[in-house]
Amino acid sequence: MEQNKRQVLGILGGLGPAASCYLYQMLIDHTPARKDQDHIDLVLSSRASTPDRTAFITGQSDEDPFDIMEQDGRSLVRYGATVLAIPCNTAHYFYDRLAAALPVPVLNMPRLTVADARAAGCRKLGILATDGTLLAETYQIACRDAGIGWAAPSPERQEGVMSVIYDQIKQGRRADMALFDAAAQELRDQGCDFAVLGCTELSLVKRDEHLGPFFIDSTEVLCRHALLACGVTPVGLDPPHKTEPL
Repeated sequence: MEQNKRQVLGILGGLGPAASCYLYQMLIDHTPARKDQDHIDLVLSSRASTPDRTAFITGQSDEDPFDIMEQDGRSLVRYGATVLAIPCNTAHYFYDRLAAALPVPVLNMPRLTVADARAAGCRKLGILATDGTLLAETYQIACRDAGIGWAAPSPERQEGVMSVIYDQIKQGRRADMALFDAAAQELRDQGCDFAVLGCTELSLVKRDEHLGPFFIDSTEVLCRHALLACGVTPVGLDPPHKTEPL
């Protein structure tokens, strides 16, 4: 690409910080680069003080994150971003408002993830996500629009998923795999072909615990589509594929 035609990726991050950092590293790792200039141009905002998205969606807090997200999105655009990515599934509760308020395209991680799952032959998708994402029905609506079924953990198992996200990953600790595996097994028992890691903190579980192909990592999906949007063909980052009979 000529320098003046390069796309610039803006990452609306800090939601949380570790997930934003992981996406940035993933973008570097999966770019076919032989020198610095082969990497994409990128600007990153990491406003960790953004109010908690799940707390607002579930009514536990009246601090609306939207105004800060919009402000940071506009700042990224002023700095040169031509396409935005938000490495936080729960924040996509605000996607329609944010996309309407900003003058550049905003990648929709949940919709892209469901589309990739459907393309891989998924007929029923398990959802591992925050309470806020489940309450907002972000993935359920995307599944409905894509014409596939979905399942979520029982309240007991969902409590375990939230503990993995908030009590462990967000606190810099390794995941309690007994809690995680119990929720995942419940989704398998419900006939799911895949389970989406529909929280970017859960993407770190895949990185650290080497999860198998049953799990679709929404951060990997976002990374792949962000690179494609910037005119780069990713290396070592294939779309999800079914390894077991449907």
